Amino acid sequence: CSSDLKSRGRRISLILLSVGFIFAGVYHFINPEFYLPMMPDYLPAHEGLILASGAFEILGGIGILVDAARKFSGWGIIAMLLVFHMAHVWMVQHPGAFEPVPVWALYARIALQFVFIRWIYKVTISPEQAS
Repeated sequence: CSSDLKSRGRRISLILLSVGFIFAGVYHFINPEFYLPMMPDYLPAHEGLILASGAFEILGGIGILVDAARKFSGWGIIAMLLVFHMAHVWMVQHPGAFEPVPVWALYARIALQFVFIRWIYKVTISPEQAS
């Protein structure tokens, strides 16, 4: 019974992560302007990077639902979130550009990335998930 609950919880987690990443990725195409202020000045081709990150979010979100691609997609999403860390640090360094978002929320966003990374690892890569 406990393993059934774990299995059900894992399936629900995979679906939630998948839907979240797919929707976030699609939003990069619907409203790329939303992401422009988050782009560090030192990165080139902001619009292109926004669209590329949206495409990777969509691919990762789909990939974690495919047994054969799950582990690869999990590592890809984790790598992407680590790259996104640059944007989160940029936001903390330039809080005025994100008003009325409180500064504490910008810091919380950084911490939340690591929660997501742990969650993704647990449901896509962890040896406990080997089938």
